Amino acid sequence: MSRKYFGTDGVRGKVGDFPITPEFVMRLGYAAGKVLGEADWHLSKGERPAVLIGKDTRISGYMLESALQAGLIAAGVDVYLAGPVPTPAVAYLTRTLRLQAGIVISASHNPFDDNGIKFFSGQGTKLPDAVELAIEAELDNPMQTKHSDGLGKAKRIEDAAGRYIEFCKSTFPNDLDLRGLKIVVDCAHGAAYHIARHVLHELGADVVAIGVQPDGKNINAGVGATAPAALCKTVVEQGADLGIALDGDGDRLVMADATGTLYDGDQLLYIIARHRQVQGQLKGGAVGTLMTNLALELALKEMDVPFARAKVGDRYVMEQLLERGWQIGGENSGHIICLDKHSTGDGIVSALQVLHALRASGESLAQAGAALTLYPQVLVNVRVAKKLDFSANDRVKAKVVEAEAALAGRGRVLLRPSGTEPLLRVMVEGEDGTLVKHWAETIAHVVREVAAE
Repeated sequence: MSRKYFGTDGVRGKVGDFPITPEFVMRLGYAAGKVLGEADWHLSKGERPAVLIGKDTRISGYMLESALQAGLIAAGVDVYLAGPVPTPAVAYLTRTLRLQAGIVISASHNPFDDNGIKFFSGQGTKLPDAVELAIEAELDNPMQTKHSDGLGKAKRIEDAAGRYIEFCKSTFPNDLDLRGLKIVVDCAHGAAYHIARHVLHELGADVVAIGVQPDGKNINAGVGATAPAALCKTVVEQGADLGIALDGDGDRLVMADATGTLYDGDQLLYIIARHRQVQGQLKGGAVGTLMTNLALELALKEMDVPFARAKVGDRYVMEQLLERGWQIGGENSGHIICLDKHSTGDGIVSALQVLHALRASGESLAQAGAALTLYPQVLVNVRVAKKLDFSANDRVKAKVVEAEAALAGRGRVLLRPSGTEPLLRVMVEGEDGTLVKHWAETIAHVVREVAAE
C-alpha cells in the first residue's frame, strides 16, 4: 500500500507548506492519538494512552508542538513534553517511562525552515509500517473531539535532559573514564546543545563546546556533522585530542582526530567492529548500506567479520540487524546503530563506543582507524525527466559491465534513483581515483543520452 504522507523517516517538508502546517499537524496528532487509543495496550480501566513529544531547536517547533499536543489531547491521549532533546532521547524516554509512543519534531540535518514529525513505538523503535498506514487512513476521517471528560492532559518532564545524560553515561564502561582527553564537541546549535558536553565532562574529559547557542534559526548552519569544517578547525586551534560533531537532532556522528582529519560513519563503524571483535564481543557481523564504502566491506572480510548491505536509510539498516540478530550497523553519513546499547541510532552513544575502543586499546583515533583507507567514491546526479529503469537499459548495462571489468573486482558501480527528486544517482568507487572519476562521468553521459531519447 502506497504512502501519502510518511516517508522513510516520518513526515517532513518546508514549514508553512503542506503538510508541515499547524492545521495538518494537529490532524496528524489527532489521527495518531485515535489509532493509539484503539490499540490493545492492556491499560487499566480509565487509563489513557500517553505519548512523549520532543523537539529540536527550530523556531517552528513551538508551533508544531502546540498543534500536535492539541490533536493528541482532542483524541483522549495524555501528552508528556520533553522540550528540546535529541531524537534518540525521545526513543529512550518513551521506553523507560513505559509510554505508548514517542514523537519527535525535527528535520534532522536540514535547514531551519524545514521541519518534520517522526514517531517511535513504545519500545523505542521506529513505528511499524502497519501503524503508520493506520494513521494515514485515519487522516481521511473528520476530527471528532472527545467529550470533555475524555480529553487528555499535558505534563512537562522537567528532568528529561538529566535522565538522558545519565543514560548516555551508562553505555560507557564503569571502569574507564575520559580523564586526560581534550575533546571538542559540536552540537550544530541543535537538540544536543545542553546535553553532549555534560556527558563528556562528567566522564572526565576536558570539553570545548561549539554549536551550543541555538537561536531557532541557526541549527546546522555552518556547524555540526553536515558542516564539519568548524569542528576540524577548532580541534587544531585548541590542540585537542579529537572532535565529535552531531547533527541537529543528535542521531548522526562524525569525528576528527588531533590533526583535524575527518572520520565518517564507515570509518567509525570499522573502529567499533574491530574493537568488539578483539574483545570477543562482536555478535554476528555488521550492516552497512548500498552507499557504504567498499573498503569497509573488504576490511571486515579480512577480519572474518560478516557484512551485509541494506537500502539507504537507518530504517533499513535496523531491519537487517533485527533479521540477522546482529548488533551494529550504520551509514557513511554517520548514523550508527549499536543495538546492545540503544534501540535506535544515537550520535552521543556511538561516540562513546568509539571512545571506549580508544581507551581500552590506548590508541588515538588516527591509530585506531589507520588500517582502513576509504576508496575514492564519485557520485554524479543525473537529472532525468522520464521514470525509466536505467539499470535495465541495454546501453547503460553494457557501459556498467565495461566499468566493472575495468575496476577488476576492486571497485563497484551503483545506479540509484532518488526517492525525492527526478534524479538518477550514478556512483562509482574503487582504488584508482582517476579511473573512478572517468567511469562515473562516462556512465552518467550515457544515462543522459538515454534519458533524452
